[in-house]
Amino acid sequence: MKQMNKDVRESFLFIPWAVSVIAMFGSLYFSEILQYEPCELCWYQRILMYPLVLLLGIAVIKKDDKIASYSLWMSGIGGLISLYHYLIQKVPFFADRALSCGRIPCTGQYINWLGFITIPFLALVAFIIIFIFSLLLWKNVNR
Repeated sequence: MKQMNKDVRESFLFIPWAVSVIAMFGSLYFSEILQYEPCELCWYQRILMYPLVLLLGIAVIKKDDKIASYSLWMSGIGGLISLYHYLIQKVPFFADRALSCGRIPCTGQYINWLGFITIPFLALVAFIIIFIFSLLLWKNVNR
C-alpha cells in the first residue's frame, strides 16, 4: 500500500488536535461558565483529553505523526470511560449497577439534547474521532 502524502498526514494531525481543543474548551465552558460540577468519571475523561491538546499540538507544529501511538491509547481509554459513563446515564441496567461516584452522581445529566446527547456522549464522539485519525496515522507510520 502507498504511504499518505504530506498534506494528508498534516491534516490527520490537525483534525484530532482541533477536536481535542474543542472538547477541552467545551468541558471548561460547562464547568466554569455554566457552573456544572464534574463528576468523578468526568474528571477521568478530562485527565485523558487535556494532555491530548498539548501532545497533538506539539505534533502538529513539529509535523510528527509518531505521536499517534500515544494519542491512540489515550483516546481509546478515554473513549471506554466515556462509553461506560454514557451507558450508566442512559441504560437502566447499567445505571442500577453503577458504582458510587462521589459527591456528584455520575448518572446525572446536566444536558440531554435531543434526548440522547449528554456530556459523556460529546466526550465519546471526540475520543472516537481522535482514535480513528490516530489509528490511520499509526498504520501509516508502521508500514
